[in-house]
Amino acid sequence: MNKAKWKEIMLYGMAILVSKGQLAGCYPLIPGFFAAVFMEEVNRTLLLIFTIFGMALFIPVQAMAKYTMVLLVTGLVIRLWEWANRSCGVWIGAVAAGASVFLLTVAGEVLKVRNRAAFWMGILESVCVCAMVLVAAPLVSRFLEGGAQAFRGAEGKREPEHGEKLQTYAKSFNGLSQIFSQMESFKSSFEPEEVGRMQQEIAGRVCVSCSQCAICWQEENSPMYDLFFRLFHSIEKRGGAGEEVHQELSCCCPHSDSIVEEAIGVFEKAKLNLAWYNRLLENRGVIAEQLDAMAYIMEDCAREYKDISGHEGKLLGAVKSRLREKGVLSKEIHLYQRQNGKLSLQLTAVSKWGNCVTVKEMAKAVSQGLKRDMVPGKYTRSLIGREDAFLVFEEDTLYHTLQGVARLTKDHAQISGDSFSFLELEGGESVMALSDGMGSGINACKESEMVIELIEKFLEAGFRKETAIRMMNSAMVIQGEEGSFSTVDLASLDLYSGRCEFYKIGAAATYIKHGEEVECISSASLPAGIFHQLEIERSSRQLQDGDFVVLVTDGVTDCLGVPMPEETMQEILGSIDTNNPEQMAKQVLERILMCTGGKAPDDMTVLAAGIWKK
Repeated sequence: MNKAKWKEIMLYGMAILVSKGQLAGCYPLIPGFFAAVFMEEVNRTLLLIFTIFGMALFIPVQAMAKYTMVLLVTGLVIRLWEWANRSCGVWIGAVAAGASVFLLTVAGEVLKVRNRAAFWMGILESVCVCAMVLVAAPLVSRFLEGGAQAFRGAEGKREPEHGEKLQTYAKSFNGLSQIFSQMESFKSSFEPEEVGRMQQEIAGRVCVSCSQCAICWQEENSPMYDLFFRLFHSIEKRGGAGEEVHQELSCCCPHSDSIVEEAIGVFEKAKLNLAWYNRLLENRGVIAEQLDAMAYIMEDCAREYKDISGHEGKLLGAVKSRLREKGVLSKEIHLYQRQNGKLSLQLTAVSKWGNCVTVKEMAKAVSQGLKRDMVPGKYTRSLIGREDAFLVFEEDTLYHTLQGVARLTKDHAQISGDSFSFLELEGGESVMALSDGMGSGINACKESEMVIELIEKFLEAGFRKETAIRMMNSAMVIQGEEGSFSTVDLASLDLYSGRCEFYKIGAAATYIKHGEEVECISSASLPAGIFHQLEIERSSRQLQDGDFVVLVTDGVTDCLGVPMPEETMQEILGSIDTNNPEQMAKQVLERILMCTGGKAPDDMTVLAAGIWKK
């Protein structure tokens, strides 16, 4: 016999014992306890039988007749309410029990089935029964759920082990990253050993067939060593042999022209090998950076969610009770805490009556149980029915945002080279990303689209912003297409705190509008895809209710044709009076076109996002 059955047997025993509770000739514990247990998932027929059996043992016959009718009426009302509404709240059960007691008391007084009692005694007893149900219902639910112990299962015990494994994997990847990083550094010139090998290669090709070879190379103080060194230095510096070096070599060697020709060929080959060697080292650096990113992801996964189900059994019991009132049965329920302290609830649920229940209604019940505002997760379904459904509820954010975009394509161009994205991430983050590909047309569009797509994928996978940008840059460097450069402008807003972080790589200035006051955040870094070592300019600002963030490409500010275009943009944004982000973006472009005479000499894109408290 499992633990749940033993608990039901204990409830049946308590149903017998509550009949001994008497108060001023009344027995309010009987209907109160019965209604509280009746609304739980127990055998209702057995509950009624054991309750009547307890009354038969401990209370008079007349009282037994009254309270038996009370139990029948209470059970019938609850059952009819469940049938009609597919759910029954605690308040309904409490009112049903209290009203049944009051009506049977009044009926007994009228029919004189029992001794005459004061009218107000019936009111007091019904109020007492109603309060008894409200107090006992959550206690019974908690008792059946088993409290905190019910959620300290094997999953909770596996959590530390799972985290330790991820931490071990992360250390391994960090170790590999350090190995790649500690390899030889880039070389800008040839070392003496490499010059010596090139000298031997030339001598083997030209001098080996010369009768004077032994005379030229036998002695260590031969002038040929110095001449070859000066010859390589001249080729490296000028691309060919200098006239002075060539004349000196002609005086010492009858095959000087052949030596110079062979030296140029050998040096070009060695120079090409040096370039490939440096490229290999660069790729090793890229691999080291990617290994670091993988290590971070593993560490982040190990600590992002902390399972607190075992410590919050009361809250989870309250959630299950509230959901049951909505006609929803929940199981495999877990409560997690994110790094920022916010809660995430995951559970499997099914409709008790087979009808469709909206997840929004369930979110209200979850909020009441956890005593925090909870909303359905990003990819959570909107309805549940007969089949089990996995649901996620996240703690609601303090702020919400609306975004708008306005863009123009360069005159006589068929496609814009600018790409953008609005992204909602788990954990209450809203991200705006804007990229401007070098030039215009299809090639610039492909470059900027690739940048945005890579950043989106990395962010959705859980990478940090800086890591996502660096890995995107590594992909562009490895691709190695000449002129494949793009700017990156990214704004990440924490909807819990209102803190906004800005990441800029070669991008135009970003603007924050506080009413009529406009703040400018500028950048002086190079675009992505040029160098392996990427310089990311990062800044942070605290936004307030009603603030706007505006991102633009350089085509917007460059078209102004003024010495200080940032100041002009601040004036334009300060003069715009609208709370609609899309209208704000469109009005910015309209003002820019007034300055250009209606022409678009470059691709123009304006992104605007407003933040408001909920």
